[in-house]
Amino acid sequence: MNPEKITESLIIFSRYPEAGKTKTRMIPVLGPEGAARLQREMTEHTLRQAQQLQSKRARSIEIHFTGGSQQLMVEWLGGDLLYLPQSNGDLGHRMMSAFKSSFDRGINKVLIIGIDCPDLNAVLMAEAFDRLEKRDLVLGPAEDGGYYLIGLNSLVPELFLNINWGSSEVLDRTKNIANKLGLNIGYLKTLNDVDRPEDLSIWQQYNANNLQP
Repeated sequence: MNPEKITESLIIFSRYPEAGKTKTRMIPVLGPEGAARLQREMTEHTLRQAQQLQSKRARSIEIHFTGGSQQLMVEWLGGDLLYLPQSNGDLGHRMMSAFKSSFDRGINKVLIIGIDCPDLNAVLMAEAFDRLEKRDLVLGPAEDGGYYLIGLNSLVPELFLNINWGSSEVLDRTKNIANKLGLNIGYLKTLNDVDRPEDLSIWQQYNANNLQP
């Protein structure tokens, strides 16, 4: 029997958790080691959710990383994932390159997520893939005006150009571009990201509610 063909890919953007080089906005309150530990914990949490999704349907999981090396990433997260270094350029260019890499390999539906949203779980990821059956674009809105997930079934470069990444206008700008292009957009529910010291309570509350002592 031939193995099931992989037609869906989940891309996780992350960074190797080296102290002083990751989650730098958290260093004033957590210190370099604490900020790196937060990066490690949130990446591992996101990967666990992705693997729950993968266990129910044949999908590839890709880790697109910065910092460290492929060997360090494999030693950290295991050898059964596809690791690719993120391309150069701003976030938009890096996401566009990641989408292109997957579509060039014959993948039909691709999601990109980060590791900063603790409430992004396997159920929401599956919902995003399902919505790509009838939508051109799927977005997971973040409370801060960005998005925690973007999904496409073909490359749309315009979605990643001339956007002030990291600002509160990212989602609205993306929606405006998509509407001008006539794309059919599907939305997931709005969630919180953990980006700044004032957001740490979101992660702490998530752990209090979901992790065993």
